[in-house]
Amino acid sequence: MTAELTRGQNHPLAQTRLEIRVSAAEAVVAGATLGGADGRVAGERSVAHPASHRLPGLEVSRQAAAEHRLAVDLDALPESVHHVNVLLALPAGQGGPARFGAMAAPFVAVTGLDGAEVASYTVTGLDSESAVVALELYRRQGGWKVRAVGQGYAGGLVAMLHDQGLADATGTAAAIEAAVAQGMARSVAPPPAQAPSPSPAPASGTPSASPGSRVSYEHPRRRASAPAAAPGPAEPASGPERPAPPVAGDANGWTMDERLYNQVWGMFEDLARSAAAYRSAVDFAESRLERELDEVLSDPLTRVGPAADAARAEARARHEDLATRARAVLDRDLGRLVAESEVVEHALPPAFARWDSPVWQGYQLPLETPMALRLGDLHLPERTDLRIPMLVRLPLERGLWIDSGRPSGPEAALPATAELRRRAMDTAVAHAARLLAVHPVADFTVQVIDPAGAAGASLAPLLSSGALREAPAAGAQGVSAVLDRLTRRVDLVQMAIRSGAADALPPDLDTAEQLLVVNDFPHGFDDRGVTQLRYLADEGPSVGVHLMMVADRADARAYGPVLDPFWRALLRITPVADDHLADPWVGHTWTYEPPVVPPGSDVLRQVLRQVGQARQAYGI
Repeated sequence: MTAELTRGQNHPLAQTRLEIRVSAAEAVVAGATLGGADGRVAGERSVAHPASHRLPGLEVSRQAAAEHRLAVDLDALPESVHHVNVLLALPAGQGGPARFGAMAAPFVAVTGLDGAEVASYTVTGLDSESAVVALELYRRQGGWKVRAVGQGYAGGLVAMLHDQGLADATGTAAAIEAAVAQGMARSVAPPPAQAPSPSPAPASGTPSASPGSRVSYEHPRRRASAPAAAPGPAEPASGPERPAPPVAGDANGWTMDERLYNQVWGMFEDLARSAAAYRSAVDFAESRLERELDEVLSDPLTRVGPAADAARAEARARHEDLATRARAVLDRDLGRLVAESEVVEHALPPAFARWDSPVWQGYQLPLETPMALRLGDLHLPERTDLRIPMLVRLPLERGLWIDSGRPSGPEAALPATAELRRRAMDTAVAHAARLLAVHPVADFTVQVIDPAGAAGASLAPLLSSGALREAPAAGAQGVSAVLDRLTRRVDLVQMAIRSGAADALPPDLDTAEQLLVVNDFPHGFDDRGVTQLRYLADEGPSVGVHLMMVADRADARAYGPVLDPFWRALLRITPVADDHLADPWVGHTWTYEPPVVPPGSDVLRQVLRQVGQARQAYGI
């Protein structure tokens, strides 16, 4: 849950690799200073700013912008650093506001690498100040905390840097302003002011405008790179620069994989915001049309006749114009995202890539666990060919439920229940194969419970390659043996962690990450087995035991509401396209598409063959 801070409040930080996200109504400069135990900055090499954007454990943006993402790795900071101050300043001489009081309050959030907010702060109460210390990250009793500061400086950068103990505050401020001016000169110029500039609509909610006024539904993160209008007769032939082509890895992060992960999440957010802005515009256009038509009909004297017909026609024309312009902006934004998606898709590593990616042709066994895993693709109805990879962090924080029941999405009319069950198990095998392929050989093990032995055909790639160490457990006795073994493992590891005696674990205990694939639940499970399964779902992920259920919830209806918490604890995905993933942030329902091995492709068997050979070589 996000901690919404007010000035002076603090909040503990459980993670050490963080992002600090800044959102402002106008372009601002974002930077940071590293202070010692006394809070003083040792010198200009302890200041991260556009002219020197990287320091050990810290990376900031290279130019002024309305939105920033600062990467912070607290473990990588020098031992002498006890304070990290996040600074915001208005760029001087760039045509923007000269004081923070002339614009909406900036918003700053501290997030984990998965985008989940840890703490946020709206920097209110500013007036004549043109620079502000927004947040402070500081050491406290062996850990780190974040404090909302909100200390503004009417003297700008110089006064703020001088107050932090920087000897050459004037020189450093001049270097920052020069770098910002150079970056602004490289950026895309705004279109010529031939007409009053419309106000941008928010990403969600109803835009405000009086009838007949111009409303801009420009995406707030795309305004700086909007395509320029064609040059008129009096303009230079060269015109402003066009947006730069998309680049894979164009996001903050310490490694290329982390940059790609953050870029994918940025694409997801951009698509969500663009769709929200478009839907908001359409809703506004329809509500305005209804209001204007009601006004025409409200007066009996003007309800009929040529004047009324003309008023209705004008209202419909305004509605059509507004909807058309909103769709044009959406198509432009989505076109850019499609171009970015095509570039990024070809650069993704195996853990993030589709099964038809060329990266699998050069697959090699990894030496370390990746930060995330691709579970499928997500898309919205506004552009179904724009698919965003659905990436989840590793290790898995919750189990997976592959629903073999009838979906509610576009393939709800699938006639054969047996076909759905087969697809569900094929999907489970594809996920298990990817997990095995992206982990180091000895770090991940898959076990299967198939009480009736109904999944033999789907499990063939795992069995024939040797990637599956043991044959699937069948019958009541086999189910009980596997559940007893994994439950014992969870109990022992938990006790070892609590007592600080990890080296006292029994030598026969497999400490590798465990994935238990359960087919056709609840068939073959007695009440004790169901209880053990619920225990593994709740306690297993924290000690490296993960569930992948292949089940139809309707088959377990005899248990009634007893299993409701169990189903809620699992992430539900489907073997066919289904629009069941809700996004409470902007109210979208995303359509999920499972990862599919191309028909006729042998890529899955080739990858599993390499995994199996390596496991045999290691004696696993």
